[in-house]
Amino acid sequence: MNAPRSHAFKPEAAKALDDHDLQHALSKIQDLLVGGRRRAVDALPEFGALRDAGAAIKDHTIVHLDLYLERFADEVEKLGGHVHFAATDKDACDAVLKICRDAGARTVAKSKSMVTEEIGLNAALEGAGIRPVETDLGEYIIQLRHEQPSHIIAPAVHLGRAQIEEAFRDNHRNLPDGRKIDEPAELLAEARTVLRSQFLAADVGITGANFLVAESGSAFVVTNEGNADLSMTLPDTHIVLTGIEKLVPTLDDALVMLRLLVRSATGQPATGYTTLITGPRREGDLDGPRNFHVVLVDNGRSRLLGSRNQAMLRCIRCSACMNHCPVYGAVGGHAYGWVYPGPMGSVLTPNFVGLHEARDLPNASTFCGRCESVCPVKIPLPQLMRNLREEQFEAGDVASSQRWALRLWAAFATRPRLYRMASRLGARVLRQAGGRRSKLAKVPLAEGWTAHRDLPAPEGKTFTEQWKRGVR
Repeated sequence: MNAPRSHAFKPEAAKALDDHDLQHALSKIQDLLVGGRRRAVDALPEFGALRDAGAAIKDHTIVHLDLYLERFADEVEKLGGHVHFAATDKDACDAVLKICRDAGARTVAKSKSMVTEEIGLNAALEGAGIRPVETDLGEYIIQLRHEQPSHIIAPAVHLGRAQIEEAFRDNHRNLPDGRKIDEPAELLAEARTVLRSQFLAADVGITGANFLVAESGSAFVVTNEGNADLSMTLPDTHIVLTGIEKLVPTLDDALVMLRLLVRSATGQPATGYTTLITGPRREGDLDGPRNFHVVLVDNGRSRLLGSRNQAMLRCIRCSACMNHCPVYGAVGGHAYGWVYPGPMGSVLTPNFVGLHEARDLPNASTFCGRCESVCPVKIPLPQLMRNLREEQFEAGDVASSQRWALRLWAAFATRPRLYRMASRLGARVLRQAGGRRSKLAKVPLAEGWTAHRDLPAPEGKTFTEQWKRGVR
């Protein structure tokens, strides 16, 4: 497993807020991903009904996960493939390493897969003398820079063109000094030139899977670059490495999920490449792998079954929650300290690496509710984060200052007259302090907020005063 640094969220977030290049890069998300999703959803009147259907499909599959796992494994093996169940990250890496050794692999072509990041597969391959090559452009750039992805579908979204050009010049030794490569088309052409030979040299191809279909033993892989198709068809051995929660019962179910995934992830009706692979090459096929393996990773997922956080297993890794999250939009993905950032990471990471290790993440939310409102499978992310906060409090894993603050707030909240008096007085003081600007540059006990932005001063009547007057 990639070593988590989720306990360092607060200092990493503070560093990110002061990083002007990062702030500029993060601004791209609003137009490209948030705007794209909005336009795609507006163009599909039945999107709300699809969300209900998608949530129901995932809930049904989760309840019967053992049965669908067995059905999927049986179908893959009927086709001549092999299924490997991995309880832990180490088991998953060991399974992949054995397949690679049996194939005599020296080079592995990898398509983008968050599960490979989760289990630390690249480090395991390198430790065994096998060279992994990321073939997704964003992942390739991240690999050159020895970084983790900062976003699950746009791994290099935190980087500018100059940083990408620098990574190419540092690693592509045959690149002439005078050749310009700071435009997207030029960067893409340079990457394609280098990666083409890697596809041809690879002994094994590794991809993730967006969905697994139990009734047919098939895997859906969705990309916009086509690199996954080359990774799964050119090498003699293809490994699908993915989580056990990616299962759906039927092809019809998978098509429902695809309509939700693509619009939520990139704002497209369909991606450039949607590939369905079903087993190894058969007689008469012109291409495809002779050896086909599926490694199904648990690594903490089964602990969610039957828990208050079970709904997180619906997640289809579309990134809509993080794209719309004001916290992610301010600090980016690296501040979260592991492979899953944003609201989905604030639930997944504590469940996968431990709540104490990821103690800041359930609190890295304003609870504005945007994540739940855009989730294509209707995961109640704010409630799941509340569940984790409650677990922290019950375990005593909360700073004493927070406990005293909660006790103080409870003292007022349980005494309505005192609460109304204090809220009126506080609003009046803050209003006066805000002056003509109606903003406050500094507020006692709120330095974390005002260090990077002004706090709007209260305006008008308090909520309880307006409620009493019948304002709804």
